[in-house]
Amino acid sequence: MKNYWWKILAALLLVFTVTAGLLTEVPRLAILNETIRNLFFHVPMWFGMIIILLVSVVYSIKYLRNPTIKNDVIAYESAKVGILFGVLGIITGMEWAKFTWGEYWSNDPKQNAAAIGLLLYFAYLVLRSSFAEQQQRARISAVYNIFAFFALIPLLFILPRLTDSLHPGNGGNPGFNSYDLDNRLRLVFYPAVIGWTLLGVWIVNVKARLELLKQRLYETV
Repeated sequence: MKNYWWKILAALLLVFTVTAGLLTEVPRLAILNETIRNLFFHVPMWFGMIIILLVSVVYSIKYLRNPTIKNDVIAYESAKVGILFGVLGIITGMEWAKFTWGEYWSNDPKQNAAAIGLLLYFAYLVLRSSFAEQQQRARISAVYNIFAFFALIPLLFILPRLTDSLHPGNGGNPGFNSYDLDNRLRLVFYPAVIGWTLLGVWIVNVKARLELLKQRLYETV
């Protein structure tokens, strides 16, 4: 049980997030209305993406210092799960934008920056697939992974703040905490962030263990 408590916690938090996210009473804010429920899905997925991609970078650095298959596999699988969360974040964000801004894609700086960031990571997947030799692939992709992460941060958190943006918290627009004083949202939002992040870590854990098992089986053949 001591090794699985965080998985049980992840499941409980996600059940709570989905249930409370759909059923809890939310403030009736202008324009947002019921769409504010997406705060429990869209935003936590982005938080989860950043944290999981940070894990990927940490293991890429560890690989460059100690080139083991385990470090490379965890870095790679974390990057893939981070990309998955990023895609889900883009999709839920587009759905939210349709109801609040009038169209799925309005070329908002935050949307464009997020798309560029994901393209950087898609290029990471392409780069890895272009090398057949394991050590060369791992080493070069580790360097690129570090570059991609440190390019993603200003794309998401700095550049959109320097220009006009419809996105909350960017381009002079207040973030949710600035004008939403309803603590009911926070009671669901914070568990949602933890739950989605733990789910991502869980997926990485399973995928990395499977990949390492495949590597061992391949070595014994």
